[in-house]
Parts: sequence; structure tokens; C-alpha cells
Amino acid sequence: MSQFFTIHPENPQPRLIKQAATILRDGGVVALPTDSSYALACHLGDKSAQDKIRTIRAVDDKHHFTLLCRDLSEIAVYARIDNQQFRLLKANTPGSYTFILEATREVPKRLQHPKRNTIGLRVPDHPITLALLAELDEPLLSMTLIMPGETMPMHEADTIRDELEHQLDLIVDAGACGIEPTTVIDLTHGEPQLMRAGRGALSPFGLD
Repeated sequence: MSQFFTIHPENPQPRLIKQAATILRDGGVVALPTDSSYALACHLGDKSAQDKIRTIRAVDDKHHFTLLCRDLSEIAVYARIDNQQFRLLKANTPGSYTFILEATREVPKRLQHPKRNTIGLRVPDHPITLALLAELDEPLLSMTLIMPGETMPMHEADTIRDELEHQLDLIVDAGACGIEPTTVIDLTHGEPQLMRAGRGALSPFGLD
């Protein structure tokens, strides 16, 4: 049975953020709001929690996770960034973008693209997620909360509890969330390449 925290969307209660961080450190899987949609998240180093998220989503190991980072400096620990990429990231984070970048050795091999050694990273523009990342002092492993057979993410905590309370360790309720996934931009080929159009605007990358 999952726990259910009602957290203020603009001023997250520190006590609840600390409790949520403890659940994640102990191997829990959490449904939390982001600036795009609800996501499933777990501790970066916990393979069993990662496998649990794949089971909930009914996806195989070819479906990639995203690292939720608190800022650009943390992204730089897990991805190799040149000057051009740095400028684009600085201008567009935090925001509803996932960036595909070359992974550093800090990223476990099981999280990298098997052939390209890349990883998806983002800095979410949501007070609760950022507060949780700051409390953890490390990124979270995440995947959009889309149920098997559906095309749109889940966006209400009560609905998530009805469907997943026996599979999750924590559900964070901050009111209704968005239903658009992030825009995915590949920055590994020089010029930005659009992988998926979503909530983030395309104009900053010359892709509109």
C-alpha cells in the first residue's frame, strides 16, 4: 500500500520532502509531478526499483529512462557538454525538455543507450521535484507515467492511487498536473535534432 503525501505545489513542506527522500533512498518507487506530467521516479543506483518501473509501464529494456537533475552543473557530471551545448542548456533549463547527450562514466552502463553511450537528462521546472532533488543531493531516475495501452500521461494523484496504490511506495499530490510529455532534443550531432515534440517550445532550437 503506497503512502500519499499532499505537498504544496509552490512551497513544498520540508518535512514531507525529507520523508519522500527517505522513501527513495530506501528503494521506493514514487509518482511525482513535474512541469510536464506525472513521472515515476526511483533512486539512481537501485536496479530493482528501476525494474519495478519497467513492470508498471510494461516496457522492456529498450525503453530508456531520464535522469532528473537539479541544475546545469549536475547535468555536467553525467553528460559531456561542449560550449555550444552549454549555451543551449543554460538558456533552456529548467524547462520541459529532455536532452540526449553523451554519457560520462558516472552513468551506469545499464542506463546508457547500448550502441551510442548516450543518456537523456532534464532539469524540471517544478518546485516539488527540485526540492526533492536538492534534498537527495543526486539525480533521480525517471520515466513518464503512462499506463500500458494509453497514449497520454496520468495527471491526477487520486486516479494514480486508484490504479497503482499497491505497486507504488509513494504518491505525491500537488493538484492536477500537465498531460504533455517533455520535448526531446538530441544534442549529440552538432545541430539540435528533434526526437519528440512535447510541452517545450521548439523555437529556441530553430526547430519550429
